Amino acid sequence: MKIYVTDCDHADMNIEKKIFEEAGLSFEHCKAVTEDEVIRSCPDGEIFLVQYAHITEKVMENIPSLKLIVRYGVGVDTVDLEAAARHGIQVCNVPDYGMNEVADQAAAMLLALKRKLMVMNRYTREEKWDYTKAIPIHRFSEQTVGIVGLGRIGRCFASRVHAFGFRILGYDPVYKEIPGMDYIQMTDFGTLLEESDAISVHCPADGNRNLFAEEQFRRMKKESVIINVSRGGIINERALDQALREGRIAGAGMDCLEKEPMEAGSPLLRHENLIVTPHMAWYSEEAAKELKRKVAEEAVRFVKGEAVRYPVNQAGRKK
Repeated sequence: MKIYVTDCDHADMNIEKKIFEEAGLSFEHCKAVTEDEVIRSCPDGEIFLVQYAHITEKVMENIPSLKLIVRYGVGVDTVDLEAAARHGIQVCNVPDYGMNEVADQAAAMLLALKRKLMVMNRYTREEKWDYTKAIPIHRFSEQTVGIVGLGRIGRCFASRVHAFGFRILGYDPVYKEIPGMDYIQMTDFGTLLEESDAISVHCPADGNRNLFAEEQFRRMKKESVIINVSRGGIINERALDQALREGRIAGAGMDCLEKEPMEAGSPLLRHENLIVTPHMAWYSEEAAKELKRKVAEEAVRFVKGEAVRYPVNQAGRKK
């Protein structure tokens, strides 16, 4: 089958090359991101491995040979899933790589915000040896962390903050209790907003756009912080800027933004109680290798006629 890596910003593709060669396959790397670039560069593609490329209905109509799309990552926002189903194209992702890394990033942001490390680091570097700038800081065991979304990553995060002694509230309409995680107290969204001293977001963007906007920030405690390591757009950034500016909440940690890369003049950047990172919570050397391996292995399974491991849609297999 004709395999294309439409786009990929990884340093090399040695892992994919090794896996494909062992299966008697080869691939081409096109560096195509836009619709027209993909159509022009991959006209006879049967399998696409994609990172940022937009695989729309226009792409599918112009490349009728396309049978499989495998995304480097969890989200499939750049793939038209409905069109893929209509065209009989299987879409897959890698939902279980980097879970620990994302949970670690959220936990690191939580601890830094609640211990006010950014403020005190700057203050101390200015030769002001005075902890009172951080007042008040409260003991973790006296605080509540609310988790919105209890999928794989949300549960990983819960296990980490539980170890620090936080009380944990959870909100997830489809969550089913997991043995050994009875320390998560499930509640409704409103209660979570009002009782949490920190909120960490671990839900998909689909159906949750602007889940946190002006009304939600008004219901949160003034000493609370919010963390988003899931998807941009779940937190309304204009409302977040206003909440930070007016002191309605105490801080935020953002790895995912409405527009990426973040604009240099974003008003969010003026807040010293904001931690912002460039959508890199997933990253470790080990996670990057795992992602590349699983993407290539999924494509090989498809070529061999085996069941794919990570289907996102239900599509009849093209002949």
